[in-house]
Amino acid sequence: MIYDKYTNHLKDIVKANSKRQDLVKGISGLNSFGRSKTQTIEQIREQRTFSNKLQLNTLPLTLMKQTDLLSNAQLGLHPDFKHLKNSDETENHHIVSLFIDIQGSTNLFKKYDLEDIYSITNTIQSAAIHTIVSLGGHVQRLQGDGVFAYFGGKTIEKKEAIKFAITACSMFSYFVQNDLKDVFLDNDIENINTRIGIDFGNDEDVLWANFGLMDVSELTTLSLHTSLASKMQAFAKRNGIVVGNNVKELLQGDEKWYAIISEENRYIFKNPAKKFFYTQYSFDWFKYLKSLPFISESADGQLHIVTENEIREKERIERLRNTTALLHSQRAFLDENGKINDESGVHHEKHRFHYGK
Repeated sequence: MIYDKYTNHLKDIVKANSKRQDLVKGISGLNSFGRSKTQTIEQIREQRTFSNKLQLNTLPLTLMKQTDLLSNAQLGLHPDFKHLKNSDETENHHIVSLFIDIQGSTNLFKKYDLEDIYSITNTIQSAAIHTIVSLGGHVQRLQGDGVFAYFGGKTIEKKEAIKFAITACSMFSYFVQNDLKDVFLDNDIENINTRIGIDFGNDEDVLWANFGLMDVSELTTLSLHTSLASKMQAFAKRNGIVVGNNVKELLQGDEKWYAIISEENRYIFKNPAKKFFYTQYSFDWFKYLKSLPFISESADGQLHIVTENEIREKERIERLRNTTALLHSQRAFLDENGKINDESGVHHEKHRFHYGK
């Protein structure tokens, strides 16, 4: 699984809770959740300490932005625009906005106490943050159980920023839909799910500025597309992703990845006076993941990240397959370097050699 560390920690939490629930009720010194009243919060947290290292190190190095991004990450201060903090200056610059909303956490109150609920929701939120940051995103703020983030900046192309954003959200959706589902269903908890909205705003549509007063301020963006990212998640199905038309146009992927949510909800924003109707699409992140060269699907339909060696072997086999097809096509020839190429542009003439007298 992609998120082993986080999944295993969640399993430990629900397992420990299940054991406490099995204790005989009414034992002196235990609270309603079967936990010792003398046990401090610090002791509980110490017992739950786990390695907060998502196994994204298996991702290809070309996809990972930097290995030290997580340790250097800061909330709410995009490094490319931090010079605007506590100033009246503004700047136009494109950006990808996304909002991840974790839903279903209220059901945890039926079975877990506050400390367990905190640990569960914080683990899920941490997995989202880890995924975003590892793929070069910037976490702007935490909104309850949700995460609002940006992808892009002054050192990355627009298409690349969108690709990283889509990849991060797709991976996290897979984690929630598969790994988390098994953990909670095994413990009679309704499935925790996520809904995600992603949109892209161009330079002329995004204004970076410092909003607020003195220390009660935030460096963020003013943009229709920033606002729409948060609104789109409300139209996503369980563990689904909704993207704006700008994302679709720039990602330029398979049309099968996109679907109109419904005719009624086709447009997330309308401005008839300017004849502007902005379309939103349901995004098939599972099909997208399967299209990535570093993702492989097992016989039972499970996805996993392939290693660099596996990628090179896959590329080698593909080259052999193409070479074989070329040889069978009878259009192959050896170039001056001894490599097999297509004979396009090469014209054969009858030989002019004469044998005998």
